[in-house]
Amino acid sequence: MFASNPGDQPKGQKVRGGDTSGEEKMSGCLCLPCCYKKSPPGNGESPAAIDSSSSSLLQKPTYPPPPPPPSSSKMDAAVERLKTGFEKFKTEVYDKKPDVFEPLKAGQAPKYMVFACADSRVCPSVTLGLEPGEAFTVRNIANMVPSYCKNKYAGVGSAIEYAVCALKVEVIVVIGHSRCGGIKALLSLKDGADDSFHFVEDWVRIGFPAKKKVQTECASMPFDDQCAVLEKEAVNVSLENLKTYPFVKEGVANGTLKLVGGHYDFVSGKFDTWEL
Repeated sequence: MFASNPGDQPKGQKVRGGDTSGEEKMSGCLCLPCCYKKSPPGNGESPAAIDSSSSSLLQKPTYPPPPPPPSSSKMDAAVERLKTGFEKFKTEVYDKKPDVFEPLKAGQAPKYMVFACADSRVCPSVTLGLEPGEAFTVRNIANMVPSYCKNKYAGVGSAIEYAVCALKVEVIVVIGHSRCGGIKALLSLKDGADDSFHFVEDWVRIGFPAKKKVQTECASMPFDDQCAVLEKEAVNVSLENLKTYPFVKEGVANGTLKLVGGHYDFVSGKFDTWEL
């Protein structure tokens, strides 16, 4: 339905700015103050200041200073929120569901492995009603799954291997979502441009085959509509990448493992699943 074939991914590309509405700025929050972005190539020194002998103006830094840290009281309140959140969970959930939590003391036997976006609006345990112990979960920008490589992305590879070979999960589901900032960053990449971040662009390039497909087949669509299509196409690239892991390929061939794509639209309140 949304099949795509992984391919070589170009290097040296950059996220461009695009959205102007406040809502879209929030949803695509991969833009950091420039003081937090990757420094330009060079010897690591600050840009040269204006020669005081040729100017009487006070010297100002080329880059704005970082914003002041949050006040101590504000940070303390944020930590306290975590403590009170746990207290509520303990009394209203943990203490009232011994049938759920007692068996977990001996070990875990999840049925699912879930790849989901790190976006704070799309927690899969909440949106899918998963209980503790049901899903072995990996969350990252744009819910990407890279292809098999022992020398790169070992964190993802080790999680897949452990889920399939040790935990014997039955279903691996990759879930995309609406208004994904990582997908917007992928679609905004410019050929030949320098990266603005240390990690973001290189990571989302995992989905480059999906981007190429969408730009070819949906060129007449507005940018936001292309993003909506790409949200699902990128899931399909990840599903295909999962098949490059020998233990996943074997499980699928033996019928002991199923790969499922999913998409959560939090704007309309819909959840779709499919298989390639």
